[in-house]
Amino acid sequence: MKVDQEAIARHNRQQDDPALRKAQEERLMKAWETPTGWRYWSAVNNSEVGLWYTATAFAFMLFAGVLALIVRAQLAVPENDLVSAEFFNQAFTLHGTAMMFLFAVPIFEAVAILLLPQMLGARDLPFPRLSAFGYWSFLIGGVFVLGSIFFNAAPQGGWFMYPPLTTDTRQSGIGADIWLLGLSFIEVAAIAAAVELIVGVLKCRPPGMRINLTPLYGWYVLVVGVMILFAFPPLIAGDILFEFERMLDWPFFDPARGGDPLLWQHLFWIFGHPEVYIIFLPAIALVAMIVPTFAQRPIFGYSWIVLAAIGTGFISFGLWVHHMFTTGLPQISLGFFSAASEAVAIPTGVQIFAFLAALLAGRVVYSVPMLFVTGALAIFVIGGLTGVMVAIAPFDWQAHDTYFVVAHLHYVLIGGMLFPVVAGLYYFYPMVAGKMLSPRLGRTAFWMMFVGFNVGFFPMHFVGMWGMPRRVFTYPAGFGWELPNMLSTIGAFVFATGFLFVVWDTLRPKGRQPYAPRNVWNAGTLEWLAEVPDKPWGVRSIPFVQSRYPLWDQKNFMRDYDEGRFFLPDAHEVRRETLVTSIIDAEPIQCLRVPGPTFKTFWAAMFTGGVFVFSTFHMWTAAVVSGVLALCAILAWLWTGTALVPEKEEKDIGLGMTAPLYMSGPRSVGWWAMFITMLGDMSAFFSLIFGYFFYWTVHPDFPPAGAGADAPGWFLLGAGLLLASWLATTTARRVLSAGNEAAFPMLIVAAILAAAGGTAALIHAPAAAGLDPTADVYPATVWVLVIWTAVHAGAGIVMQLYCLARFAARRLTATYDIDIWNVALFWHFVAVTVAVTTATVVGFPHVGGGG
Repeated sequence: MKVDQEAIARHNRQQDDPALRKAQEERLMKAWETPTGWRYWSAVNNSEVGLWYTATAFAFMLFAGVLALIVRAQLAVPENDLVSAEFFNQAFTLHGTAMMFLFAVPIFEAVAILLLPQMLGARDLPFPRLSAFGYWSFLIGGVFVLGSIFFNAAPQGGWFMYPPLTTDTRQSGIGADIWLLGLSFIEVAAIAAAVELIVGVLKCRPPGMRINLTPLYGWYVLVVGVMILFAFPPLIAGDILFEFERMLDWPFFDPARGGDPLLWQHLFWIFGHPEVYIIFLPAIALVAMIVPTFAQRPIFGYSWIVLAAIGTGFISFGLWVHHMFTTGLPQISLGFFSAASEAVAIPTGVQIFAFLAALLAGRVVYSVPMLFVTGALAIFVIGGLTGVMVAIAPFDWQAHDTYFVVAHLHYVLIGGMLFPVVAGLYYFYPMVAGKMLSPRLGRTAFWMMFVGFNVGFFPMHFVGMWGMPRRVFTYPAGFGWELPNMLSTIGAFVFATGFLFVVWDTLRPKGRQPYAPRNVWNAGTLEWLAEVPDKPWGVRSIPFVQSRYPLWDQKNFMRDYDEGRFFLPDAHEVRRETLVTSIIDAEPIQCLRVPGPTFKTFWAAMFTGGVFVFSTFHMWTAAVVSGVLALCAILAWLWTGTALVPEKEEKDIGLGMTAPLYMSGPRSVGWWAMFITMLGDMSAFFSLIFGYFFYWTVHPDFPPAGAGADAPGWFLLGAGLLLASWLATTTARRVLSAGNEAAFPMLIVAAILAAAGGTAALIHAPAAAGLDPTADVYPATVWVLVIWTAVHAGAGIVMQLYCLARFAARRLTATYDIDIWNVALFWHFVAVTVAVTTATVVGFPHVGGGG
């Protein structure tokens, strides 16, 4: 980035004035102030939302921990009757569900929302209201799912919910619906957070922070965010098929009507195994920030760690059959997936050895965070070794569904996630809260957790090899399982007691305790610029970065930051502003104004949650009303908080530079958010297409002979009209950008009419062909592809109407055209969906029908 030295000198002379600096700080405080009283809950600052998110995730984790202790107490002795078999099934199902869906992944997003802007020297993430919406969705969905156990309505099918038992409504009850719809809502929140974090890393780095200077934590957030985009949607697709079978009797998993329960396993584990690394990599990211600080030297092998993180994420998508070795798959498939399961240990090992090398090369300062890091590495290595064992198919056949797998899973997740998270808690607490946690309590907690964990889970390896199956309510005496189970129960309670020390250390009153020193650990990264006590503005001025460890390497860096000698030192218009920079070189390209506090995100989440909750209990009228209210809340949120027309074209951002206040197209953060969201959406869509071709591979009569001739005219008419709507929308975007505002509304109206007609024709097509979705899996699959396409076309119509309204209100013009750029981008993806659906339903039976 070219910097005008004369402009810098002039800027610095201006900032020499203490009175000016004080006035700047007052304006910044006013712009970024946190609401008080009951309005506090309308806050959207990352510092507040991230704190709520983190606290809620830990609360759900504690709830799941209590359920785990009940499970261990039940298994302490043979033939125990402490709890009933039904409650036991509910407890272990909710324990796994909460730990995986309500803690392990959300804690990553929570911590990232809290810390990432500070690590990037940004005032906030680009879509703070989206973060708030994600939090409220997470809270509502989590309470709905976990609260079911108090009404004896919790799911009982395990956190993986294998059919056919769980698709039988007579056996599984309402619990399976609560699991499916509640977690689908939570998954939406997870994807929303992933979009926010990906755009934040790519577009909100400070000037000078080229892509190769990004903190390792930012790289891990980017990798994991992309993994969420491609891992969670297959589960959402599976949830749709699952709920359609339960609610409408469409036979996706019913072998008697052509379905296959293995499709659920494929879709679930396409999500489930990458999820292990979605959990592991963010925790390793915390280790990557802690190790250099306490080694007091830069991390060893930065580039290798980045490549290893990317490699781990990529390879993890080739491991899902690792969980299906005993389902009767062909030997060649077992060999491929076994090799992939072994190969993932290589990039994982690279990261661990890089951390060890940094510690060996530095002068390690021992502390509570480093104690937990050391324990994490020791436990995770054991989990990794047993992972290599179960990656070998013949061994997996012996250990499958035994307590050996339970031990392996917990060694990976507790060592690879929980211990690093607690290390991060002790490390970052002084920055977030301004107070130190107790070293004495921390050391006590560590040793109780470390010893308790190993006493609790190491014996499970042996009891598993001795044949004890997992997920059993009780067991008979005389098999040699009594002592290992008693040890595991004792260890679990010791571990839980140690974690309670962490909870007490975090929550104990600290009013009389002095504030921690600023940058208490002498770290080198940007988050430690935070003042103590911290200010709500995020950063005093957005820094110019020339190093991976600027606090160590750039002279007078903290002083210049405090005195506003970098970018955006003021808020003249008393608006919330941060910088948007280019993806590779971090050149300033926009001064982004982000919206402030609002309750609209809360109501949007509440009504959206109502759709899922009311649908669970088949309260269709309430679900429809809630959906309409959710749409209204979201539209009000978008109308008042996005694509705002600024009062001027550009703004002085400091150091002699100016940046535009408005930007559309591929250079804007909104365009990137839409693009990333639709990548996730397409991942879900192609998971449904995967289901279609899965049935083709396993059934010789799928699709049935002559299926492609079923009302092709209606299919082709619907596809043609929807593609015409896409063409009209993209043309409208072009003519508006060219300044032809007269043609724009006509093209949008034509696009709306074409989309409405195309949607109607597409929905009529399978009905005209007489396809009964309850009779066989083929018509059910066609219907679900048609419904998916029609729903997206309907969303596109709402977006087109929104653009028409914005145009009429003069909020969408040739100059200010973010909305139509984003809607046109959405319609590009709709066009792909229409084309693929039509080719699959109409074209494929003619070339591949009959298996």
